[in-house]
Amino acid sequence: MKLSRRVLGVLGVAATAVLLVGCGSKSSSKKMTTLTVGASPVPHAQILKHVKPQLKKEGINLKIKVFQDYVMPNKALADKELDANYFQHIPFLKQWNKENHGTLVSAGGVHLEPISAYSKKYKSLKDVKDGSTILVSSNTPDYGRVLTILKDAGLIKIKKGIDITTANFSDITSNPRHLKFKHSYEPKLMPTIYKQGEGDVVFINANYAVQSGLDPRKDAIATEKKSSPYVNVVAVRKGDQNKPAIKKLMKALQSKSTQKWIYKHYKGAVLPAKAY
Repeated sequence: MKLSRRVLGVLGVAATAVLLVGCGSKSSSKKMTTLTVGASPVPHAQILKHVKPQLKKEGINLKIKVFQDYVMPNKALADKELDANYFQHIPFLKQWNKENHGTLVSAGGVHLEPISAYSKKYKSLKDVKDGSTILVSSNTPDYGRVLTILKDAGLIKIKKGIDITTANFSDITSNPRHLKFKHSYEPKLMPTIYKQGEGDVVFINANYAVQSGLDPRKDAIATEKKSSPYVNVVAVRKGDQNKPAIKKLMKALQSKSTQKWIYKHYKGAVLPAKAY
């Protein structure tokens, strides 16, 4: 049976339309892997947001869940509510595992948030007077960081050979200026405590300092050295560090472009973990 040119033309258009729809369906059906990562607001969630477009090109749909404390992110990860979290350093992770019989591991380091000393009374730690009160948060893994800064300033001496990541105030062997230590405050409250004028010297983590509007480079009277072992890491459940999605996340976070962005965006207040 012969078909008219008009009918053949209509059939040709229809066939082309079906082909295009088929091609469109194939390209739009590209499978995306959803990766849910818990993070502190600053700078962790911001850094994750920065790499989100890059990960999308890699087939990763990054979902960022923001936490306001240091307690829930590891619990949520252990309970499989998250695929990873990004808010802590290795000493904190080790302590959490020990206290909670956990098996969380690091998938890799991303940046360092130097802890710094702030004071409305003194312009240098060397100026601190006898009997001054030093305020520190209740986050025990940070105690070694504080002790190191005070030791380097010549204010105290600590036990020789002590593992600084597990050091405590009881490890002070010499305190000639009779400094008084108070360490019962939530980390996120330290900027408020400082601004209210409490204590003589207040130690604040960089993420909370930056989040509150402080500039560690200008406002701090002392900051820990870049050689600090307290690099912030991405944590995962044991074995998950080898998953393709986690590897893609770490590749994006540790890339030269991201590390440069961290340094420039935070103007040195948050330092990239890797040299570039």
